[in-house]
This record gives sequence, structure tokens and C-alpha cells, in this order.
Amino acid sequence: MAEEFRLRSIAVAAYGPAALFGLAEGAMIPVVALSAIDRGASVSVAALVGAQLGIGSLVMNIPASVLAKRIGERRSMLLAALVTVAGLGICLVDAGDSPRSLLLYGFGVLAIGAAGAVYSLARQSYLAEVVPGHLRARALSTLGGAMRIGLFVGPFAGAGAMQLCGLPGAYLVGLVAIAGAGVLVYRAPDLASTEEHRAAVASVTTGGMLKQNWRVYTTLGTGVLLLSAIRQTRQTVIPLWAAHLGLSPTTSSVVYGIAGVIDVLTFYPAGKVMDHYGRRWVAVPSTLVLGTSFVLMPFTHGAGTLALAAMVMGFGNGIGSGIVMTLGADVSPPVGLPTHLGIWNELADIGSGLGPVLLSAVTALAGLGLGITVSGTVGFAAAAAMWTWIPRTGRPRPAAPARPPG
Repeated sequence: MAEEFRLRSIAVAAYGPAALFGLAEGAMIPVVALSAIDRGASVSVAALVGAQLGIGSLVMNIPASVLAKRIGERRSMLLAALVTVAGLGICLVDAGDSPRSLLLYGFGVLAIGAAGAVYSLARQSYLAEVVPGHLRARALSTLGGAMRIGLFVGPFAGAGAMQLCGLPGAYLVGLVAIAGAGVLVYRAPDLASTEEHRAAVASVTTGGMLKQNWRVYTTLGTGVLLLSAIRQTRQTVIPLWAAHLGLSPTTSSVVYGIAGVIDVLTFYPAGKVMDHYGRRWVAVPSTLVLGTSFVLMPFTHGAGTLALAAMVMGFGNGIGSGIVMTLGADVSPPVGLPTHLGIWNELADIGSGLGPVLLSAVTALAGLGLGITVSGTVGFAAAAAMWTWIPRTGRPRPAAPARPPG
């Protein structure tokens, strides 16, 4: 079966929904703070409302693994699509400038973040189960790339819709995209399964998984946490340093967009390198390049040099597309992939939360330039962790035989 498998056979079912989920998120994210302010929030409260996306994901990772274990990956993705539609619908309800309206909106954003965690885990588990080990990195890097394409296109689609409908236009784009993703997931086949396999999966608990694999989580998991931290911080440093240089918001957006283009263009070659030569050949260069781009950024003095640093940052992030998912699948035990991925994603989300906090704390104490530089050292620490703890085997064998769609 491994020899006959082709990624294109699952392209629509696996990558179409990922791109559409990304498009919905990309359309929504730029307007979350503005929508909260329209409902009476202060700037600080609006930032807290925006954080509900990450909080929802952080809280839901472990329950998402339990859900995928009980109802299966495909049904979990369908449920995530339904909850996301409900969350977007709640965000469209505008009761005016009132605490009740703001609270309702915050709940909608939280629901979308939680649904995103369910969908993310289920799609990773589905793809890791169905794809043979020799294609795993290409499959998962393409999955990450599809999501990034959606995130890149989403703000432009949302901006076009807002020209016609105002702020609700961004959420309407999200509703259409998620509805399309739900249709594609509904038409995808379930994974083949046996009573014996289902019983074995049901017997796996989060506590048991932690006890069995604590060494992996405290070693390679630390590298994933550090990588996630610098990745999340990169989304903040470009606009912050652009403002520090006195560049206009338009120029800042263009520079950010250039980094996004480089990011999107590099995901598939990275997957091929990982499959042919091993994960370390991508994970270590990705984190080193990310760290270097942070260290270079405080030395930029205008739009041109900032764009160059941003391009280096986009390249470093792009070649690492799918690396967290790939490593998570590589080190999974033979049974209990959803439970393992729930813990793995939790480590990544903790890193995503800590990265911007580190930048904020150092900036408050010593200025933005040093804050960016210190954040860059997180990339170098991640590179050291990846070099030390990624298994040395060139191309990992699958933890269990691939399960075909049934």
C-alpha cells in the first residue's frame, strides 16, 4: 500500500478544509480588536478578547484528544466546523455598546478558538494515520502550507467583503469558508477501524500517556515549546519595529505581506528534505534562521532593510512548515495518537503564549531592541534542543501501519 499511495488522493479531503479554515481565521483575526472596541472595550480589554482564540485552543487541546478518540477524526472535524459556524454567528450578533454585547462577543471568539483546537488535532491525527511514514513530512508540511495559504488570503478576502458590508463582512467570509470546509470534511471517508483497534485506543488515558512518554515531552517537547514561542513572537515584532522606525501602517502591512509570501512558497520543498534526509535537516536550520532574523531586525533602519530581515524571517518559518506536526507523529506510540497529539499541541500552545510575554517583559525593562534580540535567543535554544533530541534516524518508520480511508 505504501508504494501505491499518492498524496493527491487525499488532497481535497485533507488540504481543502485546512485552507478554508485558515482563510476564515485570516479574515477574522484582523478585526477582532476592532469589533471588541465597537462594543465598548478599552484597548487593553480588546487585546484580552483577542487572546480568547489562544485561550480556547489551550484549554481544549486535551479534551479534543478525548473527543477524537471517542467519535473519530472525521466526526471531530465536522463538529469543529459546526461550532466555528456557531461562534462566527455569535460574533455577528451586535447588541450595541454594552457589557453584555462584549461578553457575548468574547464567548464567540473563545468558541472559535476551542473549535480550532479540535479541528487541528483531528486533521493531524487523520493525516498521520492515513499517510505512510515515507511521505509523512511532505503530507504534514503541505497541511501546514495549506493553512498558511488560507491565512494569507483571508485578510484580503475579509477586506474586500468589509468594503461592501462593514466589519460583519469579515465574519461572513469566515462563515462561507467554514461551510465549504464542512462540506469537504463530510464527503471525506472515515478511517478504517476494527473493534480491537477501537478498544485499544479507548484504553489510553492522558495520565497514562504522560507516564509512558514523559522523557519525550520533557526533551523534544521542550524544543517544540521553544520553536512555538519564537514563531508566535514573529507575528508581533515586524509591526512593532516598523512603528518604532516611524513607518506607516500601510508600509508595515506590505513588509509583513512580503514575509508571508516567502513563508508560503517554501513549505513543500521542506517536506521533501525531511522525508529524504531526516527532520533535523529542516528543524535546526529553521530555528537558526528564525533566531538570526530576530537578532538582525534591531539593526534595520528603514523599510528596505526591515523587508530584508522580514524575508529572512519568512524563509526560516516557511521551511519549518509542518515540523511540529511531523515530529509529533514520529514520536507517537503505536496506539493512542489522538491522546499523544493533545499533549503535544498543548506544549506548542504553551510556547505560543510564553513567547510574546517574554518579548513584552524584556521590552518593558530594557527597550524594544533588546526585547527582540532576547526573543531571538529562543530560536537558538530551540535549535540546540532540536539538534540534541530529534531522533538521528534519517526517515522514521510509521509507529503503526497506515490506516486507509474506509
